[in-house]
Amino acid sequence: MAVEEKELDEQIKEDAAPGEPDMAAADPEEVAAAEAEEGGAPEEGAGSEDKKEKKKSFLGKEKKEKTNKLQEKVDELEDRVKRQMAEFDNFRKRTEKEKSAMFETGAKSVVEKILPVVDNFERGLAGLSEEEIRQPFAEGMNMVYKQLMAELEKLEVKPIEAVGCEFNPDLHNAVMQVESEEYASGIIAQELQKGYTYRDSVVRHSMVAVVV
Repeated sequence: MAVEEKELDEQIKEDAAPGEPDMAAADPEEVAAAEAEEGGAPEEGAGSEDKKEKKKSFLGKEKKEKTNKLQEKVDELEDRVKRQMAEFDNFRKRTEKEKSAMFETGAKSVVEKILPVVDNFERGLAGLSEEEIRQPFAEGMNMVYKQLMAELEKLEVKPIEAVGCEFNPDLHNAVMQVESEEYASGIIAQELQKGYTYRDSVVRHSMVAVVV
């Protein structure tokens, strides 16, 4: 029986695969190297993470560039709108100024046409005697004259001061020179025709005589 058991053990050893190493008898360093080779997959995972980070950084940079371009476009549009608003405001102010100037010109033209009527009233009342001026007709004319002057004053039409004032070429028109013991040289001694202003603008210059 002992011989048969020995032969059986030898047969089992021969049947064992010759290429399979005995793990129990293997060198620990060789086992570690084999495990390191088998663990190569995690290194590929780390490379994939790096690619993801690079892609994420690129997308972030591209998004930032697009945002900057959009902001530049918004700033350009805002600047254009501001310019157009400023131009419109200037146009509105210029239009209002032109309208005001046109109104001033039209009003001055009307006032200038009324002034001869005022002159005729003044000449007519100045030519009446003290007795005639007390007559109802003369009193009525005087009342109309005063009413006319009051309305002109409401429209900011005012007579220009002349007699006793220093000659001013912006307000007065000297048509003659006279000698005077009452006034000094350059002073207006006589008013030949009354001048008027409309809102500080001369409608008609005063015709005056200035002392030499």
